[in-house]
Amino acid sequence: MYTISEFSRLTATSAHTIRYYEKEGLLFPKRKNGHRRYDDQDVTWFRFVLRLRETHMPIDQIRSYVSLFLAQEEQDTTQERLALLEAHHANVVAQLEALQETERMISEKVDTYRRLYPTVPNQDSLESSSIHTITNSISKSDKKT
Repeated sequence: MYTISEFSRLTATSAHTIRYYEKEGLLFPKRKNGHRRYDDQDVTWFRFVLRLRETHMPIDQIRSYVSLFLAQEEQDTTQERLALLEAHHANVVAQLEALQETERMISEKVDTYRRLYPTVPNQDSLESSSIHTITNSISKSDKKT
């Protein structure tokens, strides 16, 4: 069993975020002497919920999925859960397509700037130059001391 602090580290989230998801009815820790306790199943579940949020599934839809999941003990909710996840999958695919189109547009814009302004240093050379400048500054200050 994990404390909220350990659970926070395992899921790379803050205790505040964990409490929020509990309050929203999306996470169900066990209680021992008034303290939250989580197990590996909770870790897996919460990572799934977080992934749904990362892909912009609204909290209400996640709550619907959770309700269906919990109701499976009384009735078969497989079809409803599948339909909900398939609809979300379609949204994720649309997001990916939009991001790919945006990436292409930005890439074309960068290429246009590079053609129009070939003397402007690119990001890699700027980073390399900055590191070189910092290294030289450190070396010079070391020589003074």
